[in-house]
Amino acid sequence: MISEITGFSPATVSNALNHKRGVSKLTVERVMQVAEEIGYSIKPRISKIKFVIYKKNGLIINDSPFFPAVIEGVERQAKNLQFETMFCNIDSSSQDCAEQVHTILEDASAAVILLGTEMTEQDFQLFRNHKCHLILLDGWCDSITFDSVLISNTDSAFHAVEYLIEKGHRKIGYLKGRFRIKAFSYRGIGYRRALTKAGLAIEPQYTVTLGTTTESAYRDMVEFLEKKNDIPTAFFADNDVIALGAMRALQEKGYRIPEDVSIIGFDNIPYCEISTPRLSTIHVFKQEMGEIAVRRLNDHIRQESKVKTKIQVCTEFVERESVRDLNAT
Repeated sequence: MISEITGFSPATVSNALNHKRGVSKLTVERVMQVAEEIGYSIKPRISKIKFVIYKKNGLIINDSPFFPAVIEGVERQAKNLQFETMFCNIDSSSQDCAEQVHTILEDASAAVILLGTEMTEQDFQLFRNHKCHLILLDGWCDSITFDSVLISNTDSAFHAVEYLIEKGHRKIGYLKGRFRIKAFSYRGIGYRRALTKAGLAIEPQYTVTLGTTTESAYRDMVEFLEKKNDIPTAFFADNDVIALGAMRALQEKGYRIPEDVSIIGFDNIPYCEISTPRLSTIHVFKQEMGEIAVRRLNDHIRQESKVKTKIQVCTEFVERESVRDLNAT
């Protein structure tokens, strides 16, 4: 009917309604005017991506260079696909938190990438009834199914601990982040799975709970060492920030790395390359995760797919100087 009223071809009308290139501004305005007059339902064009940073307490997000790299990937891919990028910070402790979430989800002109690093099961409830295109980045919810892009946490931790076992270590400890984000929980599962597979005991005294900032990890590790606790020959840490804080404490207390104790981190933040010794760790493809999230959103917008997917991005082990090969002695 719009084609008959305006005199434009059906193809031109379709291109105008879908904001495709090659249609003049006057043509688009005329098509839209007629569409509105006859009550034609026009879905708003999604022109921007809102990157929503949800903070529970900032203890993970604030102290790591991991997240700027993810954001860089989001911005770069969004620009390639001609989306504007907007950033929204939500503090779960603010009084208007629920109102902020509602406003974001009601914006029909935007798709949402939700950074779920610090989110708990309870936090996800705020996003349960979202009507916009939404994808969860670096997070997973057990009770609600979201489209998600996340790190292959369990497998990555498993392979890191297997590496320690291959190097002859039999007493392997766990530097456990006190703030138990889901990623850390899954890494803990990988740690335990590797020990169990190798027939090694999971010794509770070798699990050291540390703060998740460099300074708090350092202070907590100093406190642990001052109690003259027995330490294992190697530690796997929930992330690099925790590993680096613990390394500093160990070295100040006279422990040599890796001669006395080996350490593996997780994330491969830039500081790993300049620490002494350089930290062996797990490289996470941070920018690529951001890019994948944008591409997945774009697919949903174009295809109107209702299928939810969970994409786990594999990692790469980076061997440096913080692990001793006990087989060589």
